[in-house]
Amino acid sequence: MQGRIVKLISNDYTVLSDNKTYVCKSRGLFRNKNIKPLVGDLVIFDEENNYILEVLPRTNSLVRPPVSNIDQALIVSNVKPTFDTNLLDKLLCIIEYNNIKPIICFTKLDLLNEEELIHINKYISYYKKIGYQVFVNTEIEEIKKIFKDKITVFTGQTGAGKSTLINNIDTNFNILTGEISKALGRGRHTTRHVELHNVCGGLVADTPGFSDVDFYDMKKEDIRDNFIEFNDYKENCKFRDCMHQNEQICEVKKKLEENEIIKSRYENYLNFIRRSL
Repeated sequence: MQGRIVKLISNDYTVLSDNKTYVCKSRGLFRNKNIKPLVGDLVIFDEENNYILEVLPRTNSLVRPPVSNIDQALIVSNVKPTFDTNLLDKLLCIIEYNNIKPIICFTKLDLLNEEELIHINKYISYYKKIGYQVFVNTEIEEIKKIFKDKITVFTGQTGAGKSTLINNIDTNFNILTGEISKALGRGRHTTRHVELHNVCGGLVADTPGFSDVDFYDMKKEDIRDNFIEFNDYKENCKFRDCMHQNEQICEVKKKLEENEIIKSRYENYLNFIRRSL
């Protein structure tokens, strides 16, 4: 029988098939083959003995959060107490690399003063301009429309407001939310396991928050190619393999000087490729 893993707690896999759920164990054979079933996996399972027999091929997967076959990722990025462009750009790059559609949702704009709001709106306009779908957390009715017939993962730094946003989207949820530690500017881990929920005609994963992610097996060229706006200009660079770093004739650096590329994006890019060496 075929189904999809929608919850993982310890070694118990909840599999959804024909609107029924089955709590299954995985075969010991998987450990020998270094196969770990993930939430989102399509599987063949024995419904009588409650064992997962086979994990079907994945379209994609993420390590953190550990979810597979994702259509889109909603990156929840808080602008208060600080707006972390480094983490946002890192998530965008990694998600693009994994062939997942990134969508950005900015939270906590209500905590900004007028000057801070003007500053943040410049970033919102830029990310929209380069092709990303961008929301603020008060646009609940518009956000609800993105979930239909999709598997969506929520991601972002701990304390960014992922669980609160999900609660506001679907009031049937009762996901525990936590207060941000004002001293550290970081949140407690309030989401305890990975699970796919039925939301607005699709499946949504609420996953443990995290304070750091990395590029894993990505090369510096992969990082370059997944800064999507750079691809609009690379044909006019002098060198075909231009890394937009030290080359003298580089269209990306020219567009940076012309303020067509925002400074934080370029600086984050340089930081990422240097760390990947």
